[in-house]
Amino acid sequence: MAAKTKSKTKKKPAAKPKLKPAPAKKMSPAKMSPAARVKAKPAKSKAKPAAKPAAKKPKLSAIPAGFTTVTPHLTIRGCAQAIEYYKKAFGAKEVTQMPGPGGLVMHCTLQIGDARIMLNDEFPEMGGKSPTSLNGSPVTVHLYVEDADAVFGQAVRAGGREVMPIQDTFWGDRYGVIVDPFGHIWSIATQIAILTPDEIQEKMMSAAPFDEPAMS
Repeated sequence: MAAKTKSKTKKKPAAKPKLKPAPAKKMSPAKMSPAARVKAKPAKSKAKPAAKPAAKKPKLSAIPAGFTTVTPHLTIRGCAQAIEYYKKAFGAKEVTQMPGPGGLVMHCTLQIGDARIMLNDEFPEMGGKSPTSLNGSPVTVHLYVEDADAVFGQAVRAGGREVMPIQDTFWGDRYGVIVDPFGHIWSIATQIAILTPDEIQEKMMSAAPFDEPAMS
C-alpha cells in the first residue's frame, strides 16, 4: 500500500502590532511665534446678558393699598386751590390726580398722615355740589395729630377760619374746629388723657361750659 503523504499547512505571518502615534508635544507659549500664540488662545464665548425677571403684578385686594374701610370724599368748588390749601394746612401729599374738562379736577387722592381722602371739583349738572353751592356742610372731617395746637394754627394761617378754639375737653382730647376756605369743616385733636365712659360722664357733668363751635 502506498504511504500517505502529510500535507503541510502554511503558517500565516504574525500581524505587526499597531503603533500608537506619539502624543504631540505641547510647545510653551514663549517658544511660539506671535501668529501661533494668537491661534493657540481659546476663543472667548460671549456671555449673553441675563434676562430681566418679569415684573410681578401686585396682588389683588378688595381694599386698594393705602386705603382703609372709610375714606372721606369731598366735593369742592375750586379743587385745585383746595389741594394746595390742604398741603399747607395739613401737610397733605398728592397721590393721584385726574384732570377734568375746562381745567377742573375730576378726581384727586391726597395722603394726610396715615389716611387718605378723595376730592373733586363740583359738577352741579351731575348732582355733585360743594358746600359753597349748598351754603354749608353738615359733615365734619376729624383729624387726630401729634400736636393739635401746631396743626390748628397752621390750618388757620393757611386760610382756614376758627370756629371752635383749641382747648382741653372733658373726653380727654385737646380739640378745636376750623372751616376751610371751601366750606368743609375739620376738627383737629390730640389725645391727652385716657378716660373710661364713667369718667367722661363725671367730667362732663362737672366741667365748665366750653366754647361751642361758631359755624356762622
